[in-house]
Amino acid sequence: MLSARVCRRNAGRRLVGYANYSVAVERRSNTLNAIVNLPNTTSGTSAKEELNGQATSPGALAGKSIALKDNIVTKDSPTTAASKVLSGYESPFDATVVKLLRQHGASISSKTNLDEFGMGSHSQSSNTGPVFSPFSRNGTPLSPGGSSGGSAVAVATGQCWAALGTDTGGSVRLPAAYTGVVGFKPSYGLLSRWGVIQYANSLDTVGVLAQSVKDARQVFRSLNVFDAQDPTSLPASVRQRLGPRRREPGRKRLRIGVPVEYNIDELSSTVRAAYVRTLDALQVAGHTLHPISLPSTRRALSAYYVLAPAEASSNLAKYDGIRYGYRTAGPDASPKRNSPLYAQTRGEGFGDEVKRRILLGAYTLSSEAIDNYFIQAQKVRRLVQQDFDRVFAQSNPLLDASLSTRSGDGGVDIIITPTAPTLPPTVDEVKRQSPVESYMNDVFTVPASLAGLPAVSLPAPLSEQERSSMEESDVTSVGMQFIGQFGDDETVLEAAELVEQLQP
Repeated sequence: MLSARVCRRNAGRRLVGYANYSVAVERRSNTLNAIVNLPNTTSGTSAKEELNGQATSPGALAGKSIALKDNIVTKDSPTTAASKVLSGYESPFDATVVKLLRQHGASISSKTNLDEFGMGSHSQSSNTGPVFSPFSRNGTPLSPGGSSGGSAVAVATGQCWAALGTDTGGSVRLPAAYTGVVGFKPSYGLLSRWGVIQYANSLDTVGVLAQSVKDARQVFRSLNVFDAQDPTSLPASVRQRLGPRRREPGRKRLRIGVPVEYNIDELSSTVRAAYVRTLDALQVAGHTLHPISLPSTRRALSAYYVLAPAEASSNLAKYDGIRYGYRTAGPDASPKRNSPLYAQTRGEGFGDEVKRRILLGAYTLSSEAIDNYFIQAQKVRRLVQQDFDRVFAQSNPLLDASLSTRSGDGGVDIIITPTAPTLPPTVDEVKRQSPVESYMNDVFTVPASLAGLPAVSLPAPLSEQERSSMEESDVTSVGMQFIGQFGDDETVLEAAELVEQLQP
């Protein structure tokens, strides 16, 4: 049973409904910096009506207020990706996911803050200032996770019913774990990326943050359609092969994989205890646990931080300030230093973390390094995918059945791991971390991203004893991650909802 203290806190969080415009948007966004833009209302509709869903058309999401990460373009408000280099940029079109939300009756309530261009794990590298978690420790705000920290905080504090983020290596799931909400990353290619400002094309996935698995599923189903404008969108022929998961006749219980490589020394005792409780609850409910091995997991993080910056260095080359966005005052080129026309503009427009990844990516793609870094990272990525294919009961629908590497023991339906190895650090602790230490937050989320698999983070409540030893303002849950085979998104959501129902 939950304590009165926790019940009061949870009730207070949920009572700040997304319909309460003055409290939920103005006060929360001012203190936590989760919201960066509200939509322009040129049709006579007030922003308050838009947020309350009073100006929507009928549909599956009618009356629902949904916030968008500020790297998803909209034509009625600026889109900056939290970068100075895109300051003042207004898109002439809506992203496909935005069009679909509106077609289903949703109202776009706001644009949310993020790490610049989605590069970060704590939402502290935004040009508009850092995002703060609604939780704190010793009077210092906790990290909201990143890069979709603004979307997660907006959902956690009731500023919207749900929010869209983007997940490249855990950027939806990590903020969800740190703020106590549900964060779902679908299989790569199911949701359109048309109109999403690119970070790493082969990894970027539009994700959903919500208060419950049911709400996340509702948004996902509304957006899960083929988009001819997106070359990475899965066509109808592939989507037909995905279909529902087929279990063995008469078997209604889940076979749950527990990867031994995720039991690392850095896993905090609080997270480990919540992980064990989750697995125990499933076992008591009649589901079976099976130890599995994903040996390439140890190399996944290193491979990710070679591949993602390499793609970023190419994607961000177009930002020169000539056609749109920020441009430095005065002359830009420096003939004496042999600097190109846009050198100073890019130097002033990009933040430190973006510069770091552009340089890293440019080096790994250079002729002297590509064989030792980029090519090797691509090989590790394939090994990570093969590890997952080997342990799942269902074969990968993108591969020929004759190429299957599945083990002979029947395989598992779902894999459950912690979303993050520790509780969220304070923002002061984040400032003291080196870039490499910050990258370690993604150690459990990156493997699913490299393989393009569906994954959802579900908040698992801390025990009464654990909460009693923590401050009232601290977190009350940790994230549990559910990973499924490619295209088996409904099973991932089904398993998460099952655990959600088992929770006290």
